[in-house]
Amino acid sequence: MSSKLDEKNNISQPAEKLRYLSELAVFQDLSPREMQELNRITTMSTVPRGRVFYRPEEPGEVLFILKEGRVQLYRISPEGKKLVITTLGPHTLFGEMALLGTKMHNTFAEAIDDCLICVMSRTDLERLILNKPQVALRILEITGKRLREAEERLENMAFKGIPARLASLLLRLSAEQSSDEITGLTHQDLAESVGTYRETATQVLNDLKSQGLIDIGRKRIKILDADGLAEVAES
Repeated sequence: MSSKLDEKNNISQPAEKLRYLSELAVFQDLSPREMQELNRITTMSTVPRGRVFYRPEEPGEVLFILKEGRVQLYRISPEGKKLVITTLGPHTLFGEMALLGTKMHNTFAEAIDDCLICVMSRTDLERLILNKPQVALRILEITGKRLREAEERLENMAFKGIPARLASLLLRLSAEQSSDEITGLTHQDLAESVGTYRETATQVLNDLKSQGLIDIGRKRIKILDADGLAEVAES
């Protein structure tokens, strides 16, 4: 992993990392001494925008804790088509499937912003949850939520058309960013998230704009009518 992640050289890193880890709900049951141990066994690394820092062939089994930036998880079909699984923002975990004895099967992880990431090995994670089962329960809650979201996306892709899929995606991204303005994603990114081509996504977005539901800028989409967009998402 060291070739893909650059350890952050900062004299304040240990204190900064400890403060960040203590703010995460998944570790809220740890004592001060246990937090110090967690701080010792995790590394904080920087990942520049555009770097793919995890690939399916990676041998390491690790838990990633995203502090700053956004990370895109995706797969590549045998035909070379990219399908985005999810886009994660700050204060989220990924790679938690190592708990179940599996890696991020066939999954790539790419930084779509400059990212700051804490990394913990599977061995250290197992040791932690043996001593603190509450941590395992909280991680399983996160895994369960992610699986429910994946099931919802599969249902949408199986039974809904592109306009409904894109409307659902925009509403979800708006909720995740706590803003009616979605930033940082290209039409290509949106297309890959709903399993279509960029040209199709662009046409649908223009249709939504002509209906007065959204406004479109450079890597920016502003939701003007959330109720109207929700109707499209349910259609």
